[in-house]
Amino acid sequence: MSEELLVEKDGGVTIITLNRPESLNALYPKLQTMLSEALLAAAEDSDVRCVVLTGAGRGFCAGGDTRAIRKRDAAAPPPNPGAALATRIDRLRRSVNIPRLLHDMGKPTIAMINGPCAGLGMSLAGSCDLRFAAASVVMTWAYVKIGLSGDGGGSWYWTQILGTAKARRLFLMNERFEGRAALDFGLVHEVWDDAELRPRTLEIAHRLSEFPAGAMRYAKEALNAAEDGSYARTLAFEAVTHALAGVSR
Repeated sequence: MSEELLVEKDGGVTIITLNRPESLNALYPKLQTMLSEALLAAAEDSDVRCVVLTGAGRGFCAGGDTRAIRKRDAAAPPPNPGAALATRIDRLRRSVNIPRLLHDMGKPTIAMINGPCAGLGMSLAGSCDLRFAAASVVMTWAYVKIGLSGDGGGSWYWTQILGTAKARRLFLMNERFEGRAALDFGLVHEVWDDAELRPRTLEIAHRLSEFPAGAMRYAKEALNAAEDGSYARTLAFEAVTHALAGVSR
């Protein structure tokens, strides 16, 4: 991997670190490609039992690097407005592969949110199974203030996590949730002092990595199916995943 993306294996836990601290780990096309590849590799590696996503320096992920994206677009402008719009839609659809992998892979994913988390960074955090934050964290949707509605599946993830009333407040009011307020609002599962974030998060990650892999995989499949399935279909699917987990031990 490039120096802009660090991948560290610690037993059954893989820690993926966005390493652009000067930009609060803002994502741009090349880094998004590398992150997608790293997540796919972790998802397919049977030795990896838990994935932790975090950022270097004082930030988790400030969202998309708009300057880098504008520079790319200026270097190869589409021939007409219609082509420009189609190209942008195609690129946005491809970019959702990252949160989809975090959400769908058959092993637990953890967002270790060490600082500012905004825009696309919020979508990445929301796509993880668990979110643990430092006391210095600042979380905000941020899109509307720059004239955008948001991407990366954030509208789906945060509606599932918070419920529609809180998700609308998060998206439309553009509030900043700092430290304990992020926990109280439901954006994260735990908030710890900055120095404790990494050891406490990795302690949980290692605990999860010790559970039977099949049980974890099928538990996630059942939970994911329940997010948009009916009660009856969820019960039926749960019977299948429970039986599969039993024979995979």
